[in-house]
Parts: sequence; C-alpha cells; structure tokens
Amino acid sequence: MPREAAAFWVTQPGMGEIRSVELPDPGPGEVLVRTVCTGISRGTETLVFGGRVPASQWDAMRAPFQDGDFPAPLKYGYLNVGVVEDGPAQLRGRTVFCLYPHQTAYVVPADAVVPVPDHVPARRAVLAGTVETAVNALWDAAPLVGDRIAVVGAGMVGCCVARLLAGLPGADVTLVDVDASKSEIARQLGVAFAAPDQARDECDVVFHASATGAGLQCALDLLAGEGTVVELSWYGDDKVALTLGGNFHSRRLAIRASQVGSVAPARRATRTPAQRRALALELLRDPAFDTLLTGTSPFEALPDVLPRLATGELAALCHTISYDGKQ
Repeated sequence: MPREAAAFWVTQPGMGEIRSVELPDPGPGEVLVRTVCTGISRGTETLVFGGRVPASQWDAMRAPFQDGDFPAPLKYGYLNVGVVEDGPAQLRGRTVFCLYPHQTAYVVPADAVVPVPDHVPARRAVLAGTVETAVNALWDAAPLVGDRIAVVGAGMVGCCVARLLAGLPGADVTLVDVDASKSEIARQLGVAFAAPDQARDECDVVFHASATGAGLQCALDLLAGEGTVVELSWYGDDKVALTLGGNFHSRRLAIRASQVGSVAPARRATRTPAQRRALALELLRDPAFDTLLTGTSPFEALPDVLPRLATGELAALCHTISYDGKQ
C-alpha cells in the first residue's frame, strides 16, 4: 500500500514539476487507486498550464480534485484511469475511471470512481471525460434521424461528437477542419470530411469545437435557417469576433453553449452525472475511439510534455501519460 505518491503541479504559468504527496489511509467508503494512465485534455489543460483562465471563471473551472488555486501553483487534470488497491470489496482490483489529476496514486470517496467495463482498454478509457462531454452535447442538441450535421473542429471533443453522430440513422455527418490530414481520422470515425470552404451548408445543426473565432463563424455560415450552433469550445481569455450583420438575424440563427459541468436540461431530471459518465464508458467499447489516442509519454516527462503541447510542437489529439515506466 503506497503511503507516498508523486503528482504533477503547475508551478507558474508555463512551467510545472513533479512533487511528492503524502497519502492518507483510506477510510470507510474510500478507495486507494494506483494510476495506470492519464489523458491530457489538450484544449483546457494547455489553457490552465499557460495561466489563461480568466479570474471570473476561477470557481467554475475548478477540477473536482484540484489542489491549489488559479493561476498557480495548482494540480489540475481530470482524465485518470487506475486500479483500486484498497477499499470496498466490490471495487478492489477493479479498473476505474476518476476525474483526478496526474498523480501516481490517490485516495478518494468510492462514489468518485466508475468501473471501466470489460473489454475497454485502460488507455482508451481515459477518453471517458471527453465522451461524456460529447454525450451532453448531443442531449443539448437533440439531433434527429436524417439530419444534415457538421462538426467544426477535429480535436478531441469534435471527434468524439462526430463518432457518436455516426451512429444516428440517416444522418449526413461531416467533420470540418482546416487541417486536411484530419480526413483520415474522419474516415476512421465513419464520417465525411471537408475543409471549411468546401463544407456543405444548410445544416440542421452544427457542433462547434475548434476554439477559434473563425471556426465559430464557419459554423454559423453552415447553418440552415433557424438552425443552431452548439458551442463546445472554451476560449479562456481569448476574445472572439463574429460577423452578425449578415444572415444571423434574417435567418434567425442561434448559438447555444454546451458544457459538461451539469447534465443537459433535456436529461437533468432523469440522469445523474455518474450515470452519464457510466454511459460514456459503455460507449468506449467502440474501438474506433482508439484513433484519438495519438501519442504517449511516461509520467516523469510531464514537465516537458505540457509546454510542447501548449506551443503545438507536440501534435496530438489525446496524448496519454503512462505510469508503468513505458512509453
């Protein structure tokens, strides 16, 4: 039973280090988890790493098990898969997902972990938080059979949304991105691909996940009359400029924010966040999600990996962190 763990901390904007952490003994109703792998939520975590969370959002953007405060020093992250080493008998030895930062082992309440289904590899299971975001977005948008749908932005969130939409009967789904190399990812996800200037317009609904003003403008331009853009991007302290003097008013277009902090209103009365997370893990039985796992590094390399992800030197959709010393 480990009594000491190691954790990654952002020490100041743009810099991080590995620190030792003393672990308490798990009490009644708690579990001790040894981490197997974590995932880096590239959009949000690089904004946090760069100190770009606006002060007005410091409370809203706290991760469930964050230590420290914005802008730094803090321990941040929420895509963690590990094995329960101590706790209730029904969980002991189980592989579980938890919204925990990058740390080698940790103690949390037992109800904070969700068992990973059989046949879902641990590395794929780190996508649970992102697939959960995608589930919430579909609940917000309520797309219909046969809809024409675009997903603008082929990052982690956009790709997870696209894969879920690929199973909607009769739907015409296109993943839209400025990077033509994403066409192969779209193919593996079972959807069409288009550059922004070649995407089909008159869409019934558009999901936006590029975190750029140009992407949001593209999403609006692809809508049919009275259509809705479901906005999944989080911009941090970036300002976004849009052209709203053209079709926006005359065609009665709409932009609707979607975020995973609460269950979408359409399901809030009937689903809990834990049930939504369990659904996301069930959906990850689909091996097509493996196409989003684009690189891995050992835990000890995190102080070097995050700066490279933030600058774009290290290209990735979901970069995973291994805790077994293997790359």
